Amino acid sequence: MPFLRILLAFIIATCFLANAASAQSDRDGEAVTLNRKADGYRGIWYMNQPSGDEYVYKYSGGLGTYCAKHKPFAVYCPEVEKTFFCYGGAKPDNDRRLLHMVSYFDHKTKTVPRPTLLLDKQTSDAHDNPVISVDDDGYIWIFSTSHGTSRPSYIHRSRQPWDISEFEIIPATRQDGDETVPITNFSYMQAWHLPEKGFAAFFTRYGYPAARTICFMSSPDGKEWSEWQRIAAIHQGHYQISAAGRSRIGSAFNYHPDGKGLNWRTNLYYVESQDMGDTWQTASGEQLELPLRDVDNAALIHDYEAEGLNVYLKDIRYDADDLPVILYITSRGYESGPKNDPRTWTTARWTGSEWEIRPAFTSDNNYDMGSLWIDGDGRWQIIAPTETGPQPYNPGGEVASWISDDRGATWQQQKQLTARSPRNHTYVRRPVNAHPDFYALWADGHGRQPSSSNIYFCNREGDVFVLPRQMDGETAKPERVPSP
Repeated sequence: MPFLRILLAFIIATCFLANAASAQSDRDGEAVTLNRKADGYRGIWYMNQPSGDEYVYKYSGGLGTYCAKHKPFAVYCPEVEKTFFCYGGAKPDNDRRLLHMVSYFDHKTKTVPRPTLLLDKQTSDAHDNPVISVDDDGYIWIFSTSHGTSRPSYIHRSRQPWDISEFEIIPATRQDGDETVPITNFSYMQAWHLPEKGFAAFFTRYGYPAARTICFMSSPDGKEWSEWQRIAAIHQGHYQISAAGRSRIGSAFNYHPDGKGLNWRTNLYYVESQDMGDTWQTASGEQLELPLRDVDNAALIHDYEAEGLNVYLKDIRYDADDLPVILYITSRGYESGPKNDPRTWTTARWTGSEWEIRPAFTSDNNYDMGSLWIDGDGRWQIIAPTETGPQPYNPGGEVASWISDDRGATWQQQKQLTARSPRNHTYVRRPVNAHPDFYALWADGHGRQPSSSNIYFCNREGDVFVLPRQMDGETAKPERVPSP
């Protein structure tokens, strides 16, 4: 009997240690790092906030390249002639289970491989979509963000340069005063890699102290990060979008006024740094003390609150003079439908001495999302789902290309890229260093009910291709979508 008691105690202790090791593995992210090859490209369908009307939700659809506050989703690498990209994927039998997917388009062969299933994010929330970055040595980095603080965030790096076959978790840390602490949670990540400088990352931290406090951190190697800097914490907080220019990094943001709820977001602000976050200033060069806490401050571009307008941020680009151009939509409220028309696409350009704000065109939903391209010759281009789709007044629609040759003063529709689609096209994303053959990336999905979602890209001429939902071989050529 004593022997049996000892044996039983040994078995219990062994099980306890195994469970503890498994729990530690979960915390470290190894348990969710899958590194499997999927058999096709399928995007996630997601909805937010039932609306109780004909539009069904505040926003919804195929949101594999959601949201505007996640950047970037694709990076072109001329060293290997490939555009690497990530997206929020889904299981073959569950369009609402979020998988983090990584792949590339081979510009030499015009093919894509089977995508790598990096991890199962254990949620149906597309706010947890990944973003991608590529460092100077060709290693591919995936930042797996989280919506709030209830789920962990992860940072992965490819084991080999310019290779998606296998990723490893990076136990990243940050400075917190005199201490070094692990990075386990971040929201709305925007991770830019600057040549010979390292990573510049803009993100959101909930309850820090505002409900949505926008922050910044930097790292030379992706492993050891600086202290978190609070950029702004005005009232209930902010949404921000960011970009990296030749000599600066910058953030544009709105704010949530107290007492109105997070669906109200207004005003337009901009801050920038020319020394990787050591100091911050306005576009005019006025030095700022962060975090910003007052509604009326030096970073304010325009007081949309006084006009009763919401501000929905879309993109930032730096022009040939390395000056910022911000793209956003204004509307009269958060609900879908014509009562909050017009939804006006707008650009704010810093001329070197003042902000020049100009309307561009309109579309039918606050969450119609597209991107801005600025060519070396000064031509501006917006590719976005601005045309009415099969689910009117829901996010997305049919994709069109718009051109301005006078810095946003006037716009002409160059081409409609999609038509007669069964589902709305959503969230058109511009790759870093976009190659003409892989110029924009997006997804589709039904605007009012769960559906399958495909992943698309287009070339600079506006030809659209859909990635294969089911693959039999190791590589496949994307299928050309018939022109409208």
